[in-house]
Amino acid sequence: MTRTPERTAAELLTDFGAAPPRAPRPVAAPETKERINRARAPRRGHARPGQGWCPVEAPLTVYQAATHEIGGLFPLLAANGIPAVGARVGYDTLSGGAFYAHPIEWVLRGLATNPNMVVFGEPGRGKSSTVVAFLLRMMLFGVRTLVSGDVKGEYSPLLRSLDINPIALGRGSSARLNALDLGPLATRWDSWSVAQQRDELDGVLGRWVKLLVALAEAQGYSPTVTDEAVLSQVLRRLVGATDGYTRLRPVTIPDVQRELADPDPQLWEEARFADRRQFLDTLRPITDALANLVSGPLAGLFDEPTNFALDWNAPIQSMDLSLLRSRGDQAVAVALTCLGSWSSMITDLQDDGEIRIVVRDEVWRQMRLGPKAVQAVDSDLRLSRAEKKVQVLVGHKPSDFLSVGSAGSQEVAIAKDLLALCSTRILFGQSTRVADELAEDFALADKESDATTGWCMERTGRALWKIENQPGYKVQTVLSPTERRLFDTNAQLRTGR
Repeated sequence: MTRTPERTAAELLTDFGAAPPRAPRPVAAPETKERINRARAPRRGHARPGQGWCPVEAPLTVYQAATHEIGGLFPLLAANGIPAVGARVGYDTLSGGAFYAHPIEWVLRGLATNPNMVVFGEPGRGKSSTVVAFLLRMMLFGVRTLVSGDVKGEYSPLLRSLDINPIALGRGSSARLNALDLGPLATRWDSWSVAQQRDELDGVLGRWVKLLVALAEAQGYSPTVTDEAVLSQVLRRLVGATDGYTRLRPVTIPDVQRELADPDPQLWEEARFADRRQFLDTLRPITDALANLVSGPLAGLFDEPTNFALDWNAPIQSMDLSLLRSRGDQAVAVALTCLGSWSSMITDLQDDGEIRIVVRDEVWRQMRLGPKAVQAVDSDLRLSRAEKKVQVLVGHKPSDFLSVGSAGSQEVAIAKDLLALCSTRILFGQSTRVADELAEDFALADKESDATTGWCMERTGRALWKIENQPGYKVQTVLSPTERRLFDTNAQLRTGR
């Protein structure tokens, strides 16, 4: 028996008069345009740095807004208010933008009242490397630097990398610096008119008197007005000002001490003393104080003629005092005082329009010598705008400046004003106790104070840049590999290993 094959559903429907359904016509897929800007990313992004990866999928609601509205919703994403002029120090961690520093431009644009800077921070927080990087990058704008006393020798590697030999003073060095050196004054003397000669000489002699008075205070003696008047008269006689301003003679501290110890009749008569004995008895304390400098721990350093020549057209010059530390803290302090007076006289005679940075590292050592030393630093800070200088004070904490005398004394009051004369405050990592001092002295907000004890302590080179009354900027200093090698303050420790 032959089996009838089974009929399909379509054949059955035909037997009952219904037309079988037609198969749907295939619909052509829409043409897709090729993405020429970027490849299609998965919903969670690519799991690579900088590719927008998200730990969860993105079924989140998407909003669109204008740029001014976004700035109101996310204010921390806006760029900071510091102009992009000057040395590029690093980046602002809040906005992610580059941070530039130029104290002179900040004064001209009304962001600060003076170009002075003060730097505080614990050792090892990147304080020195940030300062040196700032100096190096300001050289691109033609700004020259004078390091007035490199106590630890931290700036010498930078000078050597620029083919500049730093001047070293101290043990084993043949360099000698006359604290009463005439400097450029002697070379420019003949090109000036008589009136300008008189003005320049009066300024130099006044600075010398302040220096000798400060050095006498370092020996425990407080000079009187009579002492200052006699010193001014002695210096004029020695330099040749009483000879008609024809040619200036070099003067050293031993010359001044010998003139006071063995005066001629004309000197004590012009000083209105009754006789030679009264002159000697009155001037004996300051005479002995200057004699101690000639025969004491600084003998041979500042009491002989200068035996080196500085290239003032070089981008940076430095006085390395690291070899002097073996002679004691007082010797270093006296050396800083001498260098401060000498460098101030040199920079006073700079060309018009030339900006110079003067770095005063561990200036608190100099200020502990007495009120006159504090007043000398205060005078330099107050004249920074007129003299086109950027004074940079480097220390560990504010109490270093306030330990120059007893509470309520004149020098402490002046030291407090020094902090107010520095519009730019660069605050590196500190302990909680020191942070309280910073908050009080600089009127820091709670978040700014917390940044110095927390955020700044987490990585080297982090600092809170506080400019006048503006909000503090959390800045991370960025160094190139070459700069990290040059500015490595732990190089000696690694050499020992």
